[in-house]
Amino acid sequence: MDHKGRLQRLQQALRQQRFDTLLVTHPANVSYLCGFTGSAGVMALSPKGATLFTDGRYIAQAKEQVQGARVVIAPKPPLAAAAVRLAKSRGRRTHVVGIEAEHMSVASRTRLSAALPKSFRLKPAPALVEQSRMIKDGEEIDLIRGAVRLGAGLFDTILENIRLGTRESDVAAEMEHAARRAGAEGMSFPTIIAAGQRSALPHGRASTEPIPEGFVVCDFGVILRGYCSDMTRTLYVGRPTAEARLFYQAVWEAQQAGIEAVRPGAPVGQVDRAARNALKKAGLARYFTHSTGHGVGLEIHEAPRIAAAQREVLSPGMVITIEPGAYVPGRWGVRIEDMVVVTDSGCEILTPTTKELITI
Repeated sequence: MDHKGRLQRLQQALRQQRFDTLLVTHPANVSYLCGFTGSAGVMALSPKGATLFTDGRYIAQAKEQVQGARVVIAPKPPLAAAAVRLAKSRGRRTHVVGIEAEHMSVASRTRLSAALPKSFRLKPAPALVEQSRMIKDGEEIDLIRGAVRLGAGLFDTILENIRLGTRESDVAAEMEHAARRAGAEGMSFPTIIAAGQRSALPHGRASTEPIPEGFVVCDFGVILRGYCSDMTRTLYVGRPTAEARLFYQAVWEAQQAGIEAVRPGAPVGQVDRAARNALKKAGLARYFTHSTGHGVGLEIHEAPRIAAAQREVLSPGMVITIEPGAYVPGRWGVRIEDMVVVTDSGCEILTPTTKELITI
């Protein structure tokens, strides 16, 4: 990984936005910048250098993983250790310290402020690291491809285990066991297996309910070498009616419309509208109750968010999901989701699994 290049780009951003120091506290951002994956780590980044503060549990791990940053093993919590080191660097002028406000509790911010001299001013940093993370380099895209392939391979396990009367949780358990055996570090998020009327729950985690006839929404992903995958397929247990097939077809066409709208320079809101308008033509727009997609990388939900109100513009190297759905409360729901990477001329679908309606 090009941790040196990432740090240099962020240091340039600090100069441009006149931050003297940036405290990076979000674990995914720490990992992105220096490779450290321990649960206790804070980076202090200035235009001149970078330091990772962690504790004695991570001496060996930090030595093995950290690139581009000095490591300080502290006898106190990493944020407190960073504050002590910062306080020693005070000068006569105001020292502007950027903080990841969205990833810092009020209590932590209060303690940090109290530990620093009055010449230090805490200022929320505008998602500086997340902006860099939106564009994946070639190595990251290859890692994501690997996670997508592993995740897609688990779909066969789902097909082997979904049967009328089987518990949703049993299907999820078999699939998650297969994921571990295949080398996954874990699941990207709690597995969704939502059958029958529960398929109308967009985030219907696998329950102990038996699977009835009807749609089954299967939304799952794995973590492999730190990077996430995410896919959704909807199956049908039993013989689907003509109405059910039309409902499924409408969501499939909406997803295709969203994918076709993905290209460099396209506003994310335009992609969302493409999928939403397709469902509107089918009379189902009111049942599409979430955004069309999101970025994926070190975290399952990253920028950019593919939603009408967002202002980001797509660029080559962004990896996003396209996942429209329609959910009729008390009846049924369908969602179809692929991961795609934005290319110079459009996009490439990473998810290899069929989107034909599979019946069990």
